[in-house]
Parts: sequence; C-alpha cells; structure tokens
Amino acid sequence: MSTTEFYTLVMQEQRLLKNFALKLTMDPDDAKDLIQDTILKAIKYKDKFISSTNLKGWLCVIMKNTFINSYRRTVRKNTLISKSFDLATDEVQTSIYANTTDSQINYKELMRVIHLLKDEFKLPFLRYVDGYKYKEISEELEIPIGTVKSRIFIARKELMAKLKNEYSLSR
Repeated sequence: MSTTEFYTLVMQEQRLLKNFALKLTMDPDDAKDLIQDTILKAIKYKDKFISSTNLKGWLCVIMKNTFINSYRRTVRKNTLISKSFDLATDEVQTSIYANTTDSQINYKELMRVIHLLKDEFKLPFLRYVDGYKYKEISEELEIPIGTVKSRIFIARKELMAKLKNEYSLSR
C-alpha cells in the first residue's frame, strides 16, 4: 500500500478520531492537536500497520497512547513547577534552616555550594533532588544509570566536605 493510499484511508477515519479525541481531552483545541499527532504518528509508522487488520482500532490505540503520554508529561512538568515554587518559599527555607545539624547553614548557602559543583555532578544531583528517578536522569543526560548513581554520590560527598569545611572556617 502506498503512502497516498494509506493517508486516504486514515483521513476517512477523521470523524471517528475527532469523536474519540473529544472524549479523551474534553477540549476542542486539545482534540485537534491530538488528532494531528495521531495522524502524523500513523503515517510515520505506516510500515507497522498490517493491511488485513482493523485500521480504526490501530488509530484509536495510537491516539490513546499519545494522549496518555502527553498527560503524564504534563503532570510531571506541573509537579516540577510546583516543587520549584515550594522551594522558593520562606517556609521551605526556614524548614531547611531548622533541620540542618548546625543551624548556621541556610538555603541560600546550600544552593551557592551546589552551584559550585562541576556540571557533570551538579546536573544529575539537581535532577535527583527534584524527584527524578535514576532511569529518567540517565535517559535525559544520555549516560548509563551506574554513572548517574556515582555522580550523585560524588556530588553528595563534595557538598558535605565543602559545607563542613566552610562551616568550620567561619566559626
């Protein structure tokens, strides 16, 4: 089946896609985006479609998976935004200040020391602190999980040493 023939068959299912997209998103603009993403993926992966199978079902599965992945991405992004907002509040700064073993270390000082780390250690460490899993950090930075773990470990060691050093010098 040629790409043109396949595209024609997919476009004939646009009404079905529109109804399904509206059920999933409950928003006409988001539904249009979802339909567009679904059609693009269907055309991109047309070689995966077996012509003797159900095109409608195949398109609906693509749409459902696209919607779920988009939803998860949105939730993760909103969680990170709310976490970073929480970190900026005085309450968190106060709790960090109060929970340190030596109450002389404050949030700003901690962040200053974190930003002194080399990028290769700082980036995995900050992602980990933000709640990312080792696997997610590994995929984002395109390095093995073992490397992520060791860099976070090294970052912790360096931070403890620097904070201990600076704190003992300032006393």
